[in-house]
Amino acid sequence: MDTMGSDENILEMRGITKVFPGVVANDNVDLDVRYGEVHSLLGENGAGKSTLVKILFGLCQPDEGSIHLRGEPIAVESPAEAIASRIGMIHQHFMLVPTLTVAENVALGTQSTRRPFTDLDVVSRRVSEISEKHGLAVDPSVEVRRLAVGERQRVEIIKALYRDAELLVLDEPTAVLTPGEVDDLFVILRRMANDGRGLIFISHKLREVLTLSDRITVLRNGKVVGTTAPAETSREELAQMMVGRAVRLTPDKPLMDASAAQLKVEGLTIRGDRETVAVDDISFEVRSGEILGVAGVSGNGQRELAEAIAGLRAVEPGGSIRIAGVDVTGDDTRSRRDRGLGFIPEERMRDGAIAEFTVSENLVLVDHGAAEFTSRGMLDFGSIREHSQKLVDDFAVKTPGIDTPTSSLSGGNIQKVILARELSASPTVLLACQPTRGVDIGAAEYIHTRLIQQRSLGTATILISEDLDEVMGLADRIAVMYEGEIVAIVPSEEATRDRIGLLMAGVVEAPDQSSV
Repeated sequence: MDTMGSDENILEMRGITKVFPGVVANDNVDLDVRYGEVHSLLGENGAGKSTLVKILFGLCQPDEGSIHLRGEPIAVESPAEAIASRIGMIHQHFMLVPTLTVAENVALGTQSTRRPFTDLDVVSRRVSEISEKHGLAVDPSVEVRRLAVGERQRVEIIKALYRDAELLVLDEPTAVLTPGEVDDLFVILRRMANDGRGLIFISHKLREVLTLSDRITVLRNGKVVGTTAPAETSREELAQMMVGRAVRLTPDKPLMDASAAQLKVEGLTIRGDRETVAVDDISFEVRSGEILGVAGVSGNGQRELAEAIAGLRAVEPGGSIRIAGVDVTGDDTRSRRDRGLGFIPEERMRDGAIAEFTVSENLVLVDHGAAEFTSRGMLDFGSIREHSQKLVDDFAVKTPGIDTPTSSLSGGNIQKVILARELSASPTVLLACQPTRGVDIGAAEYIHTRLIQQRSLGTATILISEDLDEVMGLADRIAVMYEGEIVAIVPSEEATRDRIGLLMAGVVEAPDQSSV
């Protein structure tokens, strides 16, 4: 298959500059995309990638610079104009209406065969065809608000495939796919490129960028650091270009003799939001000084499992959860925390922090009633400030101050605030759900290091992540979930990407990979 694009550009962006109050998001950025090419954009959060493609899609206007599409100057004033110009985009943050169905969301902005009415039957059939063809299983009749995070991402992919865009921007489109599904998607994207389309691919996953791209442009602090090709670079070099220093992609994991089980789950059955069984009679344990990774495609029961362990979701009679030997199945979240449970939730701004609260307030959010933070029944603000400043320093939280609203921090620094709060309580058991989702590579490196440190301190950690590289790099054992069941628990030394990928797809009897 010919994977090379033509020398003719479908897109040229020249001297793009965009300044927000106090921030130069794009600083004289040049980017071109050729017909038949996959051109990847790499950079940390805040590097300017999203601003650049928002300008291309008409979501904001540049202060300086020009855009040429198919050789002609163009001013994209709105997303409607972008779509009319055959520019498509899968957004990093979902552009979906929660109260509408999948089919209704896909139909938004498209012309109907029954104007002025919307022919949802036609849309639904087409959505089903796309879902089946590309393995993006989504029911077109379900309301988006009832879908898990990963399922909503699939809807965004379906929306893009539904429209025949000639220039397509894909912002982190593989976050919820198995390795096999990523391979399938890449075949589709490569076919689209070979048909003459231009693709801009944005991803934090260096392995994916090197696999798919024809060219790679790296942004740092709003500027282009350089443009290279997969054959001319490596994961380590790309990471250094992104961050400006050498980055350790795989943390050192010292040998540990895992001891007594600190978390024990037996016969756990959990119902999901639709009252169907989301987790079906699973049992496992996590020992002191061990990280148990839970791998699986989003929507296979991981979220419900985490919520049950954290005390946010009831379990069916007969199942039990024990922390340090104590049955906490019927206990509330406060009691579980008192027993030694730390919790890093999947949705950090919904379940982990309050956006309007300051950094300091979020750092003591769940422990503000502790004796060290109170005096004669009143909050001891001096102790709280001293504690908060120490955590900000210890966990390298980049913030103007502890009184800064948490909403103004980057995703990686918000995650560090949650991490600091939870780890400062010296947990016996740590439940970490998607701890590096949406954070830049530097913050991810830091979070990984902290998780390994907790392991060395004897914490029993359950790591739930859809990033297979993360799970394989950190976990001592990997539990793979498929359709609410744990289909296998694999020691890390026996795990390969192929084997775990097959298990994630429901192939229980994975073949021996030793010869691969």
